[in-house]
Amino acid sequence: MIIVLNGYPGVGKLTIGRELIDQIEGRLLDIHTVYNVAFALTEFKSPEFRATVEKIEKIAHDLIYKLPPRQPVVLTTVLAGNEGDSDWGDDEWGRIEELGKMRPPLCVVHVHCDLKENIERIKSVQRDRKRKIRDPDMALRNQTEAKPLYGMGASYLLKLDTTGLTPHESAATIAEWLPEVR
Repeated sequence: MIIVLNGYPGVGKLTIGRELIDQIEGRLLDIHTVYNVAFALTEFKSPEFRATVEKIEKIAHDLIYKLPPRQPVVLTTVLAGNEGDSDWGDDEWGRIEELGKMRPPLCVVHVHCDLKENIERIKSVQRDRKRKIRDPDMALRNQTEAKPLYGMGASYLLKLDTTGLTPHESAATIAEWLPEVR
């Protein structure tokens, strides 16, 4: 089973993912684990950046294929836009869908929260240590100019509003939903 937590920065994907893997005895591959090498050693959005991300994803996906078949894997990502608008986004989502075909089912969780909470979360000093964006204006832009999140057409889709929920409660909601897709 592949579980994709997709949402804009500051909605709680990584924190929820950490809670969720404890609850379902899964593995976690968060977007920062994949992207941080590229952020550290290449220019953002350069051909080298994209190539680095793709190489790291290939290594990660090859390792995921080797896990026991019943081992759930949680991925976190930020993929938004209309299909066809972005080769990068389309390619990235295509690799996730392929992973879901190889380790079904592919379960997509769209994670969001209200603007006030999103701004507070995104400003958190703890995000610095993880090389995460801390720009409250980004939260405002994301919420007012939001593009649709990838995965809208997934067979298994849960839309999760984390406003006022603890990460544990959010993870429990997902864990309770998962047996319905098995």
